[in-house]
Amino acid sequence: MSTMFEELDYCPTPIGALTLRRRHDLRLGVDVWEIKLDDDFLMTSHFTASEVALGHLGVAACKGDELEVVVGGLGLGYTAQAVLAEPRVADLRVSEYLAPVIEWHENGILPMGTALQDDPRCRMVIGDFFAMAAGDGLDPDQPGRQFDAILADIDHAPDHLLDPRSDSFYQPDGLRAMKRYLKPGGVFGLWSDKVTDQRFLDQLGAAFPECWAEPVTFDNPLTGRPFTQTVYLARA
Repeated sequence: MSTMFEELDYCPTPIGALTLRRRHDLRLGVDVWEIKLDDDFLMTSHFTASEVALGHLGVAACKGDELEVVVGGLGLGYTAQAVLAEPRVADLRVSEYLAPVIEWHENGILPMGTALQDDPRCRMVIGDFFAMAAGDGLDPDQPGRQFDAILADIDHAPDHLLDPRSDSFYQPDGLRAMKRYLKPGGVFGLWSDKVTDQRFLDQLGAAFPECWAEPVTFDNPLTGRPFTQTVYLARA
């Protein structure tokens, strides 16, 4: 059996103390990786169904081949891994604000090891996704570059933010600014840990001609009951 509890990394960041830890769940008999920002849980390997769904659904909604995709927010990497599992994807840029998270993937201390780092289609970029979406674009090397899909998995939900600075992104003007970096017919996807919020769907509808929500329900191994999160999608 592995170590019962281990803090793998601790780093002060501009938005709080970032912690990566691994613990052994005796009830389920598995190791669990958890990312925390101060006292807030950002991600756990216990629950990955909706993060995976964001990658699969976002790419599935795209048309054509040789797709170019951006993922905002790296975390444990499950959304990026799901994107790369799609053979139509030719290029993936992952924007991550917290540099230590990229280092964890480079060092292979997470469940998927260096799988993202080793895929030649994938490039991980240190950057503020929200500032880039409001500014010159999501590829630092090519300002204004457009993508087939932009998938965001950063805040808990549009009304539950890690940092109040990102609030403007979820308003119609912020969504329209980001939409500049989608190709015609391109897809925006957003992860939320809550059930569908009609108010945010209305915000999406004010910025995009087509939008919809995909509830993702899975069995919570801690409670033994179903739990529902949401993937929001919109087409430019």
